[in-house]
Formats: sequence, C-alpha cells, structure tokens
Amino acid sequence: MRIEPIKTCRVNAFQDLNQFVDAYLPAISEESVVVVTSKVVSICEGRTVPKHSVTKEKLIQQEADAIIANSQSSNEHIVLTLKNNLLIPSAGIDESNGNDAYVLYPKDCFTSAKQLWSFLRTKHHIQKLGILITDSHTTPLRKGVTGIALAWWGFAPLFSYIGKPDLYGHPLRVTCINVVDALATSAVFVMGEGNECTPLAMIENAPHITFNENLHAYREVCIAPEKDLYQPLLKLLSLKSSKTSSQNFETS
Repeated sequence: MRIEPIKTCRVNAFQDLNQFVDAYLPAISEESVVVVTSKVVSICEGRTVPKHSVTKEKLIQQEADAIIANSQSSNEHIVLTLKNNLLIPSAGIDESNGNDAYVLYPKDCFTSAKQLWSFLRTKHHIQKLGILITDSHTTPLRKGVTGIALAWWGFAPLFSYIGKPDLYGHPLRVTCINVVDALATSAVFVMGEGNECTPLAMIENAPHITFNENLHAYREVCIAPEKDLYQPLLKLLSLKSSKTSSQNFETS
C-alpha cells in the first residue's frame, strides 16, 4: 500500500470543496482512495465560530448529540460526548489551526463525500474510486491520537473473514477488518497534526477493498450501545441532554 500526503495552501471559508481538492491532486488512477481531513470540509462549509462570540461549553451543548454526565476532565473545556454515533471529546469541536475560531464537525460528511466522489470520477474518467473523510481521535487508556473515518463513499467499509479458515483450518466466526478506520489511521499518520499543510492524501494499492459505487454503508460499521463489547462500562455512564437513539446504529 502506498500513501502520498498532498501539500496545499490554507483553505478559506466557503471555498468550493470539489475544486479545492481537485486543484492539488495528482493524476488519479483506478482503485485509488482520496483522503480529506474533516477540517477542510468544515471550513469549506463555513462551519466555524469565532471564539469571542461564544464559549466552548455553549458550543458543546449545541453540537453534541449527547453529553456523558460527570465526564469533564481536568481540562474544563473537554467533556465526553456522542456525536454522529461516535464517542468523542467535545462533540469534535477543534481549536487547532482554526485562526482564532472553533471548527465544528461538517454538517453532512457523507453528502460531501458522495459529491466529491461523483465530481472526481466524472472529471478524471475513472470508475473505481474511494473517498475518505477523516479526523483524529483518542483511544481510552492511551496517550496520543490516531485517525478515524467520519465518512466514506465508493467502497465497502468492512472486510469480513467470517467463514474463512484460520491457520489451522478452523472457520473464523466474528473477525472483520474495519477498513475505513484502518485507512484513516494510516492516512492521518502521514498527513500530520500540526503546520504540515497536508490535509489531503492519496492511497493506492490498499488491500481488502471492494469498490462499488453504491457502497457507503454507515450503519454497517456502527454498533448500538447495548450491543457493544464495552456495554458494561457504557451502562455505568448516564447520558445528559441526549438527542440520539439506538435507531441510528446498526442492530442486526
């Protein structure tokens, strides 16, 4: 697998996302995945709020689908929330590289991914293309951040080993690879988190990808809280100001 980070200029509010991305991409080959950080998508959508106009606590209340009660950390501006079916700090609101503004999550990541996918496929005359919108994310009991997929289009998000044999010929029963998060982690690692100005990346020759123009399958990746492996821990937490339900998760 090859991942090429792509350097750009700074993006401005309300720029056209499709044109911005396309201006910096090299030639796109079949079966490539174009990666875009969610911050670029948000800024193009104008999803920024000047810091002097509102407190971060107020923004979190507005943007979170749910807030985990009593989850405030030693940093008073960070609380644990649910946002777009992700357990994530502060509803994904970001202050870094925001030019004295809070950057909110994109309004509809999957719509942006689909539109970019359609635009690039048509312009570059290719059939098999993936789009991946990423963010950085924390892992419980681990320092540092890794990448996570917020949205994707054009390829299956999971690769299943169910029914395939292990080394000793026994069929695997539950193992799946989360393709979108694995690719997001790899891409975010090479794109960086600081002043690199590389908010785009191109992935080529990635294994375990099934390209299909109808595949995005958000629900296929999500797990309802009551069915999650960590449910015993989640059950100990109470949700405050909840606007979400298990209907948003894959339950089959």
